[in-house]
Amino acid sequence: ITRIFKSVSDETRVRILLLLSEYKELCVCDLMSALDLPQSTVSRHLSYLKNSGWLEDRRGGIWMYYSLQLQLSKAHTAILATIINDCCSHKDHQTDQCRLEAHRQNKDC
Repeated sequence: ITRIFKSVSDETRVRILLLLSEYKELCVCDLMSALDLPQSTVSRHLSYLKNSGWLEDRRGGIWMYYSLQLQLSKAHTAILATIINDCCSHKDHQTDQCRLEAHRQNKDC
């Protein structure tokens, strides 16, 4: 349980979880655009979330695609529900969504 709480102690990881809860599956390039962060930073946070039981991944060409685990534990599910309820209307999340939608319209990855 400590690992789960540590995994959501970082704002970037919470932002990633919010986006994945809404968009179901995103590639690293989508998250880079949405979060306005470099690939190395996004990949590091994705790795942390995956190792904490939040995510699964798949390779598609040169990109990795991430989604929430299909069978999250009860602890993961409760924490995710809290994050969604408390953060989905936050200004930063709305900005992330705007950047992601703009990126998807001009998708180049």
